[in-house]
Amino acid sequence: MDETSIIISGFGGQGTLFSGQVLAYAAMDNGLEVTWIPSYGPEMRGGTAHCTVIVSEEGIGSPLVRNPDVVLALNLPSVDKYEKLMPEGGVLIANSSLFNREIKRKDIVSLLIPANEIAERIGLSRLANMIMLGAMVALKPLLPLDAVKKALEEHIPDRHKKTLPMNYSAMDEGFELANKSN
Repeated sequence: MDETSIIISGFGGQGTLFSGQVLAYAAMDNGLEVTWIPSYGPEMRGGTAHCTVIVSEEGIGSPLVRNPDVVLALNLPSVDKYEKLMPEGGVLIANSSLFNREIKRKDIVSLLIPANEIAERIGLSRLANMIMLGAMVALKPLLPLDAVKKALEEHIPDRHKKTLPMNYSAMDEGFELANKSN
């Protein structure tokens, strides 16, 4: 596996930073090199938030990413910002619940997922991030889905442990949607 850079971006409060942490922990727990860099907009809830995760089998030279290989865009401003920065062949997964336009680029792999609606159906509106993470694991299999689930279980705050079954369902739904799209 070459070095893979991932940006997870959305509004504050959508779990962008947490889903990046889960991915980073899963990579670490599976013996890979990893960086996780959070970034906040002017306010946490409602402002912009994103994180950069780099996963590699080798040492990582720089944690800075200009042209991300993978983007999980939980809102339209994130799609607008990162779609044009991705290299040819990159993977863009976007939460189509929050915008109504097609992905313009044809030289990248793109998947639109109505993550908010799926999360509501599962029973917890905050699960859009886990749906997107499950889809990413299907389209860019850096780690097995079970490894990501295990990292979530080991690193989720105790007060949220009761939501694990719904989080797993969310990851499974995203994974299945992405596999059907291939």
